[in-house]
Amino acid sequence: MPARAPSLHIETGTGSARIRDRIARTLLVLAASGAVAAVAGAVGAVADAGPATQMVETWRMLGFVVFAGVFLLLAYRPRLYAGIWELAILNKLGLTLAALSLGSGTDGAGAALIADGAITFILLAAYVLSRGWTAWSTARAAA
Repeated sequence: MPARAPSLHIETGTGSARIRDRIARTLLVLAASGAVAAVAGAVGAVADAGPATQMVETWRMLGFVVFAGVFLLLAYRPRLYAGIWELAILNKLGLTLAALSLGSGTDGAGAALIADGAITFILLAAYVLSRGWTAWSTARAAA
């Protein structure tokens, strides 16, 4: 008899776990919506950028697209993507700390501090609520 592949989608059995998952998913969809809004806002910056900054503005805009996708993937299956949670949290935390250390004298640091700080908090809350770290055991079971 062939070995049965482990399930990649872990259903939670208790009502409180389902509520935590719904809250986590709502937070992640909120984060994805913010990233999509940032893409829309960045389109003008790309169009208005001169040759010295057009590439970095394009890179920034496409980064928002990637993060919108990452947040939606995590919302869809929060216990499937081992390492993605941690990478996203570290990225947003790093940007928050960079904005904090650069201070108000740097263009965009204040806005980044607020936006990336909020996303860091949202990601950490969703990670804890959905028990995102269990993706690692799912990945080991699938290997």
